[in-house]
Amino acid sequence: MMIENYQFHYSFSGNPDKPLILFLHGFMGNSHEFDQAISLLSHEFYCLAVDLPGHGETKVLGGDECYTMPNTAHAIINLLDDLKITKCLLVGYSMGGRLALYLTLHFPHRFSKVLLESASPGLFTEAERVERVKRDEQIARKLERSVNKNDFAVFLSNWYNQPIFGCIKNHSQFQHIIEVRLQNNPIQLAKSLRLMGTGSQHSLWTKLKENKNPLLLLAGEYDEKFIDLNTKMTKNCKYCLLKVINSSGHNIHFENVKSFVENLRRFFVEVESFKCLIEL
Repeated sequence: MMIENYQFHYSFSGNPDKPLILFLHGFMGNSHEFDQAISLLSHEFYCLAVDLPGHGETKVLGGDECYTMPNTAHAIINLLDDLKITKCLLVGYSMGGRLALYLTLHFPHRFSKVLLESASPGLFTEAERVERVKRDEQIARKLERSVNKNDFAVFLSNWYNQPIFGCIKNHSQFQHIIEVRLQNNPIQLAKSLRLMGTGSQHSLWTKLKENKNPLLLLAGEYDEKFIDLNTKMTKNCKYCLLKVINSSGHNIHFENVKSFVENLRRFFVEVESFKCLIEL
């Protein structure tokens, strides 16, 4: 769908008569990121999956500013407007989780409940952001040198050696993740990383206190970094609960899709208030 400066690629799945969930994928993912989970939810929900700028088949028609967090968030709201979706449930993973948090803090009336998987509000200090920008620039340059499919596959294999991903490379379907990631354009991914990476994102830590929506945070048991980050989030954010998911690292919806779906279903269907949320 054409939105000013964007040509979004997206897909709907499930039952149109059921509550709608907007799914936002992580860095190097695309609208197929949650396919396995969506297939298990299709009878109970209507699922909208979107390719974010720099990913999949979505095309950015404007300048580099279109890749930033604020402009991407406004474009998503405009997409929902054009699709005549006034309010929905929201799920975001990693980069998509940072975007989902931005959306719920700036457009709280558009989302009834929000599930954030392996996500953060950004970095605490300017010094941390400066350091992260340097690191992201190094990664972006490696991506730009990986335009050959074999080189890109090597980059991806090295990417998943990071401790936050736990034992994901031992998963029987790990090659499927690589195949999905290989559908992306490394040049576009580099642009996304530079302009919407954790280093370039303005911190949302202070704004967390303004949260008005029930938030469920999911972190994998092998992802100590995000368990720590999400624990701090619960102390700074109203209506927020952390669940640590067994047998998974950063990518919970892939490594333990059953538990991911169970937590999502219970949160979105059974939880009517924050009092119920803390009993999850």
